[in-house]
Amino acid sequence: MAIRATGESRRQQIGWLPAEVTSFVGRRHEVAEVKTLLSASRTVTLIGVGGVGKTRLALRVGLEVRRAFRDGVWLVELASLEDPELLAQVVAEALEIRDHTVCTPLQVLVGHLRDKQTLVILDNCEHLVHECAVVADTLLRAAPELRILATSRQTLGISGEQMLPVPTLPLPDSDRPRMPAETLMQCDGVRLFTERARAVLPTFAVTEDNRDLVLRICRRLDGLPLAIELAAVRLRALSLQQLHDRLDDRFRLLTAGSRATLPRHQTLRAMIDWSFGLCSEREQLMWERASVFAGTLDLEAAEAVCSGDGISREEVIDLVMGLVDKSVFLREEHGRGVRYRLLDTVRQYGRERLTASGQEPALQRRHRAYYRALAARAHAELFGPSQVTWFDRLQLEHANLRTAIDSFYGDPAEVRVGLGMAADLLYHWITSYYLGEGRRWLDRGLALDTEPSEVRARGLWANSWLAIIQADITAAAAMLEESRILGERLGDELVRGYVALYSGMIAMYRGDTEAAIGLYEEAVALHRNTENPVGLALALIRLSLAHSYLGDSSQAISLGDDCLAVCDAYGEGWHKAYTMMALGVEVWRQGDVRRATELEKESLVFNRSLDDPLGVGVNLEVLAWIAETEQHYPRAARLLGILKTVWNSIGAPLSGYGHLVRYHDECERRTRAALGDAAFDAEVWRGARLSYEEALGYALQEEPPQDEKAAKGEPARLTRRETEIAQLVAQGMTNKQIAAALVIAPRTAEGHIEHILNKLGFNSRAQIAVWVGDRARAAADGEPPD
Repeated sequence: MAIRATGESRRQQIGWLPAEVTSFVGRRHEVAEVKTLLSASRTVTLIGVGGVGKTRLALRVGLEVRRAFRDGVWLVELASLEDPELLAQVVAEALEIRDHTVCTPLQVLVGHLRDKQTLVILDNCEHLVHECAVVADTLLRAAPELRILATSRQTLGISGEQMLPVPTLPLPDSDRPRMPAETLMQCDGVRLFTERARAVLPTFAVTEDNRDLVLRICRRLDGLPLAIELAAVRLRALSLQQLHDRLDDRFRLLTAGSRATLPRHQTLRAMIDWSFGLCSEREQLMWERASVFAGTLDLEAAEAVCSGDGISREEVIDLVMGLVDKSVFLREEHGRGVRYRLLDTVRQYGRERLTASGQEPALQRRHRAYYRALAARAHAELFGPSQVTWFDRLQLEHANLRTAIDSFYGDPAEVRVGLGMAADLLYHWITSYYLGEGRRWLDRGLALDTEPSEVRARGLWANSWLAIIQADITAAAAMLEESRILGERLGDELVRGYVALYSGMIAMYRGDTEAAIGLYEEAVALHRNTENPVGLALALIRLSLAHSYLGDSSQAISLGDDCLAVCDAYGEGWHKAYTMMALGVEVWRQGDVRRATELEKESLVFNRSLDDPLGVGVNLEVLAWIAETEQHYPRAARLLGILKTVWNSIGAPLSGYGHLVRYHDECERRTRAALGDAAFDAEVWRGARLSYEEALGYALQEEPPQDEKAAKGEPARLTRRETEIAQLVAQGMTNKQIAAALVIAPRTAEGHIEHILNKLGFNSRAQIAVWVGDRARAAADGEPPD
């Protein structure tokens, strides 16, 4: 059945669009965005990788706007057209134009559309981009009321064209807390899988028992609609577990499409084959080589890894641009530059071809060498003005760093290189949510490379710090003892300096403050002698805290000031933030709560910008102690509730600062006594349920929390960061894309979105998108926001 009418009484239905034979899932934001673009521009092109749903989106838009076009909405299907010279003729046939003159088909189209108010959907233009551009431009110039909506894997490139990338269907992040099956069904990717599964298996449902398996299947398929639909069909013969287990061979498995569709739409491999065939020979080579990357890559990495043997370094940028144009590479904006992503399905296809060519081992070696050098550069420039830039970059490169280390460990001759790389990334593991993963990489490298060496000694002391943060003191002490022996055997003062530093931390943890001070002083001397500002700053911070713990205020402050001077001399920020934290502890102990609060808040602002959960946790601890000292007991209890969430995310309370636990315990005991059990527990609960960003805003006293506003009758309002994230949700970004764009952890982005939903009373991302659009339109009309 098709929508088709020519009678004057039914002008709003003039045109031809195929009826939807399956349900249309999700895409509310994209439909609204296309409508907005069509109202402002006469040409809109939907671009995206094959199978992402461009055609379905275009048809849905056509159905929804057809009443706005007096002379109809017409679909022109171009996928099966191979002869570009027939393009104008095919368009004329699709518009049901009957002409018997000697005019060319393009002249006939111009004459027919000149006075028509029409929307023409040009579907699947990628293999005829130049010809479609010529025809579209000619018609638009001749017919002032014509609109064109095109679908393609690259833009037409004509004047006035608006482009909308069509994303894959959203899915919850892999590191978000486990959600109930009912909530999971609100995710568009899962909804599509479920509805298509029910078409072949009417009893299918997402349950608490199978929800994880369904989600893993949808993630493995990138949320790509075509892949999800093809996979769901296989449930006619396979169980969910069997389907999941066979997805590594997804191109062979996903072959069950509708017989009524074109052959290349019937299988996932055929679809990707079609995209591959549209690329030039060098673009194909670039696609294959880029498949060695994990996550995303930038231009510098592409030039370093993919050039050579048929691709010059200078032409990499043009090849990258070509693959972006063809929707093979997905362009992503990040704070300090642009990165490119390959969907896992696209990457796997490229990897298969790379393997078949015999070039995979060479490309893997280039990839791991590049990231080994990157880690070494980050380590060398750790203590200086580019520190935060490096921390941010390593976060973006995390998947590639992980892949590189794994590749080194897989080559017996290169294990030591991988161990050195893992040790160089120590601060990456600590200043992010990868602490446990860093420990595993170092454990693995140390188990594989047992020969005495400087690299092993460094891996041991680096891993010991991670173990201390995890409160695994026995393992940390054993690693430090071996590292000490190696350092003495090698005559390596740098190793001895770090062994003394981390041994001092263990002594403090065990309550032997005098021994700790002696070890810290040894570490200070050794790091001064080796001119190592990183170890020196760490040792000064810990020595200051130890003297503070003993009540030696003047020495604690003097050491803190020395550390600030070291940090300022190098333009360093992270160690400076920890120094201010340490000074805040001592100033608080002296009774100067105003100055202590200033120091902790300044430190917290930096640690929040870096998204360092450990630093944030210690800052919040001291602010809670300050609140209790000032008898602001509800605030102290709420901060203690916030800390429950922070320390749970890290895995241990006061990680690496165990000697400060007594202050925490005293704060909790006194606050509970002052408030009573019921009131204390209520405030702790309120703190624990705050979103991460709102919790930090509360700690910094930027604005009262939402429940306090509600109690005063104020309407719910989003914070600046929440508003920013809501706008990114409205752009169709996934949680991972939002996290990458804002350089925050995915779980932080997820927490923001959950809180936005709670504040606004919504239950889906689509509602957020509509809300953002309504506010934008209200602002454009001069209306105050809701």
